[in-house]
Amino acid sequence: MSLPKIWLSSPHMGGTEQNYIKEAFDTNWVAPLGPNVTGFEHDLESYLDQNVFVGALSSGTAAIHLGLILLDVKAGDEVICQSMTFSASANPIVYQGATPIFVDSEADTWNICPNALEDAIKDRISKGKKPKAIIAVHLYGMPYKVDEIRSIADAYEIPVLEDSAEALGSSYKNQKCGTFGDISVLSFNGNKIITTSGGGALVARTEAVKEKAVFLATQARDNAPHYQHSEVGYNYRMSNICAGIGRGQMEVLDDHVAKRRAKHDFYEGLFKDHESITVLSEISSDYFSNYWLSALMIDVEKKSGKTSEDLRLLLERENIESRPLWKPMHLQPVFADAPYYGGNVSEKLFEQGLCLPSGSNLSTSDMERIKKCLNNFLKLYTYIALSFLRIL
Repeated sequence: MSLPKIWLSSPHMGGTEQNYIKEAFDTNWVAPLGPNVTGFEHDLESYLDQNVFVGALSSGTAAIHLGLILLDVKAGDEVICQSMTFSASANPIVYQGATPIFVDSEADTWNICPNALEDAIKDRISKGKKPKAIIAVHLYGMPYKVDEIRSIADAYEIPVLEDSAEALGSSYKNQKCGTFGDISVLSFNGNKIITTSGGGALVARTEAVKEKAVFLATQARDNAPHYQHSEVGYNYRMSNICAGIGRGQMEVLDDHVAKRRAKHDFYEGLFKDHESITVLSEISSDYFSNYWLSALMIDVEKKSGKTSEDLRLLLERENIESRPLWKPMHLQPVFADAPYYGGNVSEKLFEQGLCLPSGSNLSTSDMERIKKCLNNFLKLYTYIALSFLRIL
């Protein structure tokens, strides 16, 4: 008999979501607007606590797309994007007919490298193409180097589109992620820290920008008694039902963050005596990660004898889901012709990295199974490494 599946990051309901959904049905608010949508937006604004304005949308991808539109990105423009990310960070650039310019990561946070970013900006300007925006991502919930990126963006007067899809609940210098960009985005996909089944949000600095985003997200219908449209619009608004799930999820967000952080501490403790294995961790007290996914690297150059792929396959045999790190965008066939700046940090991360089960709903028995499997891997890992040393 096969063991039950342990998922990488599955939805985790808090229990009150159905109350909001029932209210929506009872009041017949089954539409892409309603009290839950408004309430969810207000809940997020209160949580982020930076006088921001939130528009709830159908996905994080929709939020990035609208963010680019609001930053006036048009066909023929160029947008700098972190290469080590999910494709949803980059695809909307192409939706606009613009060209993505990919930038390498740095080894501390695995996010966009400030040095490579500035090199890219200088070179694009020298070629007569000043980038219209910078998409910076808080990878796996780890804040990027906010001060350095903001300093560069301000120096060249380029707005930052902050991709905080994986980082709700994370913070930098006690300020919540999702509040550092000129425009920021959140995601509530089923595997995120909280979920609305699908969904996302755009975080704006002014109410006018939020209202413009909502206008575009509701088919850009002009204020007229008939259906009139002076701009191209999109069907990007969140439904009142999904927003009801989100309202219930906001009540357990801090608890979910605490549980994900506990999973990270578990993995960090398990691997602490293995110099070839590095768990992605906060580099200083300025950083607070929700550890949406706990991720590690196994440095094959240190002659460990085993790789992250060996570990993934071992977990798979035990019906435990794990996942390689994001394949960098500049290595994706669809973006083969896009310019790239930097070294090989993101490539090395992809080759040697793995995401481990991190869900806030993992049970004690789940963690015991994971621990047993990882300990078996470490025993084999140590045996091979010692055998190698004897040969030397």
